[in-house]
Amino acid sequence: MKTPKRIQPLVEEGLIDDVVRQLMSGKEATVYVVRCGDDIRCAKVYKEATQRSFHQAVAYQEGRRVKNSRQARAMEKGTRYGRKMAEEVWQNAEVDALYRLAAAGVRVPKPYLCFEGVLLMELVQDADGNVAPRLSDVELNRERALEFHAALLRQVVLMLCAGVIHGDLSEYNILVDEHGPVIIDLPQAIDAAGNSVAPAMLERDVTNLANFFGVFVPELLGSQYGKEIWNLYEAGLLTPDTPLTGRVVASDAPADVEAVIREIELARQEKEEQRRQQMELLA
Repeated sequence: MKTPKRIQPLVEEGLIDDVVRQLMSGKEATVYVVRCGDDIRCAKVYKEATQRSFHQAVAYQEGRRVKNSRQARAMEKGTRYGRKMAEEVWQNAEVDALYRLAAAGVRVPKPYLCFEGVLLMELVQDADGNVAPRLSDVELNRERALEFHAALLRQVVLMLCAGVIHGDLSEYNILVDEHGPVIIDLPQAIDAAGNSVAPAMLERDVTNLANFFGVFVPELLGSQYGKEIWNLYEAGLLTPDTPLTGRVVASDAPADVEAVIREIELARQEKEEQRRQQMELLA
């Protein structure tokens, strides 16, 4: 196919030889299957802010690092330079998260490089060498649902031990290769220690998993793995091998009203994103 304009510089630099085909176009980026020498990889081309249907909430941006105070001020004022810096910070969030999580043993696509808004990374494939399906498209039964749910909880724990929360985890951004689930799409990833809504985002990610797998394993619908994982993390007791029960002891402490309001807002945003994803799949 014709080489997209944004990928052309990587072709000229010899980093990509051919663009095989477009794989998908989502709310934040268009992904292409590309050939790099003897390897087949994927190139994720981030959309400009004006073209994206997913607009970053303040909650996702909190705690993200910038190079200096000048950039931070420009981003706050929304100047042209500030918007450019915000785009770089948004794109780098996924690249940084992928390297950080891959080093921690989390099952994510291996990143190779990011250049001018194009992320070159591993193409996740199934046992037959085809593009791995989304979890939402995989046929499940009770046994396999329990297996995948346990595997993904371990990934969530590994991520949190590395200081990262996905922030938008669902069956639509999890692929399944021959070895099990692989987590993708991390531009909205947040730093667990530097974001005030980290507990709510972690719980939402885990609840999304419980709701999806709960169709096959109903008892997961009443589980409290998100709260349990965060409580262990906050107490400094969480390790990759910490056993989980899915239950927490009720607290006598007064309710945090602001936290409840934040959770309600996050739930509303989640519903909107799910509707957008469903519309994109039907398009």
